[in-house]
Amino acid sequence: MPRHLAPRPLQNRSILLTLASALAFALSACSGNAPAERPPLEGAAIGGDFTLTGKDGKAVRYADFAGRYRVIYFGYTFCPDVCPLDVQHLMQGFHAFAKDKPELATRVVPLFITVDPARDTPENVGKFAANFGPELVGLTGSPEQIAKVAKAFAVYYQKRDGTSPDAYLMDHSRAAYLMGPDGKPIALLPAEQDGKAVAAELAKWVR
Repeated sequence: MPRHLAPRPLQNRSILLTLASALAFALSACSGNAPAERPPLEGAAIGGDFTLTGKDGKAVRYADFAGRYRVIYFGYTFCPDVCPLDVQHLMQGFHAFAKDKPELATRVVPLFITVDPARDTPENVGKFAANFGPELVGLTGSPEQIAKVAKAFAVYYQKRDGTSPDAYLMDHSRAAYLMGPDGKPIALLPAEQDGKAVAAELAKWVR
């Protein structure tokens, strides 16, 4: 072969590197190593520390559950339909997730926070929560405390006029948050759907 047609060592090395890169890319594509999906609420200004009251009348802080995933739902115990149904779906999903992945479920704590502190005493939220399972933590507080935590979690609520001071309904946001071990928001849980949908979303994000 004429000398001027002989491949140079540098050219050989460049060709090999190009082929190796192409092969690595092809293998990666075949194995499905796509970038992990980012949490839909990542970076959202939702959440923050709070202090409320548990069923025994003792103070409960958001920070008490640091290092664990937190499922947070805002509602009220006198709600005639939506709140009980949403909480039922949340806890059905949690229990299904716990059955499938018991070790991971120990890292999740579900919280029910009232938006009706005038009627929802610690005893009332405790009894309400107990209807759905011992894992659900019911929380109440003063009107000022509830207003502060609702604002931190971007939750709307408003009292409707009733037939008497104790007979009224509450309008409120219908949202169930999944918060990470660091206390930051991850995703909304589909409590308006069913337990199966909630379990699937928990399995997607809880690690």
